[in-house]
Amino acid sequence: MKLTVIGHLCKDFVHLPKETDDSMESSYGGILYSVLTLAHVMEERDTIYPIFGVGIGDYDDVIARLKKFPNIDVDGIFRFKGRTNEVHLFVQPGHASRIECSKDISSPIPYSKIKSYLDADGVLINMISGSDIALETLDMIRIELRENRIPIHLDFHSLTLGIDQEFKRFRRPLPEWRRWCFMMNSIQLSEDEAAGLTTEGYDEQTLINHLMPLMVNAFIVTRGDRGATLVQQDIHKKLTRTDMPAFDAGPTVETVGCGDVFGASYLFEFVRTKNPIQAAIFANRMAAVKSTFRSIENLHLLRSHATTREVSQQL
Repeated sequence: MKLTVIGHLCKDFVHLPKETDDSMESSYGGILYSVLTLAHVMEERDTIYPIFGVGIGDYDDVIARLKKFPNIDVDGIFRFKGRTNEVHLFVQPGHASRIECSKDISSPIPYSKIKSYLDADGVLINMISGSDIALETLDMIRIELRENRIPIHLDFHSLTLGIDQEFKRFRRPLPEWRRWCFMMNSIQLSEDEAAGLTTEGYDEQTLINHLMPLMVNAFIVTRGDRGATLVQQDIHKKLTRTDMPAFDAGPTVETVGCGDVFGASYLFEFVRTKNPIQAAIFANRMAAVKSTFRSIENLHLLRSHATTREVSQQL
């Protein structure tokens, strides 16, 4: 299996809700959550092609970290002048919400850096910063993949966020949301992202009714500790909704990266099985496991859960 992963790298600074000397944790994050999730759930004989830029000061460190994984091909990672995007996440008590501040957001990844890596079994586009690729780049990716029916999974993520003068991210509607959704095999939004997506202010069901005719095969709404919803469309345009409860993996420690783990796990399992329900259940499970630990350094804990797929019992 070959999967291409597109999105921005960032340095995460997580400010925990406690006033102690260890109240801030820092690590690489962003698209690395997606890449390393795949590195741990895929076989060594498989290949992951990450496409992202790294600030020149961090390039060697990032490459050295990723070269430890035999299934990661680092040739699509490029260096740029300037700083790697920094993201400060201020986690609120109870982990129910967080305030995000982003500085030094990287420039959009140009199509010229992507086109050589589209000969894959699936493509994950994770809009980590919201500026990861331009809409015109997505159009070119769609054109390239359409004839070969290679699935694209699009995680809207920060595409629904603006940024103010203090670098704080805030929810705002996306006027061109229809163009972003058009002809996607699968689309992923959190509940909050879905609620704030449209300029029309659509509720979730109205959004579904307008989104699925855009030649979308699967629409996923993630709901945190309440699980996820999958809406599918068959060749006769009939919609089927599957609501899945949260998987109980243990007490929640941190939710940073859970959506990234979900999206990567979904695409992997969908390419493996061609079954959207099974893929969504597997992704729901992996995201729940991620919530029980912090940072990318512990993503190896996903591996033991990835090898046991008793998904039929989770609905």
